[in-house]
Amino acid sequence: MDFALFAATSALSLCSILTLAGGYDSFGAKRIVMQLGATLVGMVFMFVIATIDYRVVAQKLGLFLIGGSALLLIITLIFGTSEGENKSWLYLPLIPFGIQPSEFIKACFLITFGQHLFRVRDRINKVKELLFLFIHAGIYIGLILLSGDLGVALVYVGICAVMLFCAGLSMWYFAGIVGAVGAASPLIWKILREDQKKRILVGFNPDLDPLGKGFQPIKSRSSVANGGFFGKGIFGGSVYETYAASHTDFIFGTFCEKFGFIGALLLIGLLVFIVLRVLRLARMTRGDCGTFICVGFAAMIIVQSVENIGMCLGMLPVVGITLPYMSYGGSSVLAIYIITGVVQSVAVHRNRFHVPR
Repeated sequence: MDFALFAATSALSLCSILTLAGGYDSFGAKRIVMQLGATLVGMVFMFVIATIDYRVVAQKLGLFLIGGSALLLIITLIFGTSEGENKSWLYLPLIPFGIQPSEFIKACFLITFGQHLFRVRDRINKVKELLFLFIHAGIYIGLILLSGDLGVALVYVGICAVMLFCAGLSMWYFAGIVGAVGAASPLIWKILREDQKKRILVGFNPDLDPLGKGFQPIKSRSSVANGGFFGKGIFGGSVYETYAASHTDFIFGTFCEKFGFIGALLLIGLLVFIVLRVLRLARMTRGDCGTFICVGFAAMIIVQSVENIGMCLGMLPVVGITLPYMSYGGSSVLAIYIITGVVQSVAVHRNRFHVPR
């Protein structure tokens, strides 16, 4: 296994638990225990998954993974529970917390889409092959959009775009897509309702609605500023207590208030190290879908981290994206460690015998 990668992910999880423990009076013991328990269980899953050859799974179970993922998302649409504006949560018997299937099936998407790209990499710029790739990705992204979870859908779009780029998709296709979106933007803006336009504008400038949609980003930004250079200490700080989601989507603000600019540099440095380490593994993995799996994972970390930190600083719209390994939540923690287990499987098995595709 890549123990440097394991050390970095463990360090981020430790930062998360310390942040929650430091806010014990606001967050309570239950959340601390839940985060610690989910982290330990997630690590067990990671080690188990790392022992399974990812190539065998991709080649033998790919269609089952796609079908199972689609079925799970459909079940969520029918029987799921709405939290906020998204119908993306399932509550199952004997499980003390809700699960967000779209987070868990990222692992399935990385495996199946990576294998698909590997199979068609020599003819990826042919329209027929590209159409099948878009259908493949569209099954996941379309069902997630139907649930109303725009944030997670955007993460999938980012993963897909980076994996296609690394597979050799012509830049003309990317230029065409960007051009089409740009040309359609004025029309899309015109048909939006006033409240929808306001939400977009407030996303980039929360001061336009300081008591409404912009309240949490403004408070999170204040938490960051209140932390100063060295922070208020693990049990210090008070701004994070004044707004919701300071332990989940906005935990970066809470962490910065407690550990300051130095702590923020450490946290971001760990995320950058994980990305570079996984990209190094992608470069070293030749001859199978492992390269694309690693590239997709790196893209996921980048997209989620940039969007989450951006919204915590009041610079990007709030779309409900968690900060990897940091944000509180049994579902999100288990999901990220399962996905990490897939990457660790690439590290374990990349030099072993190659299973014919």
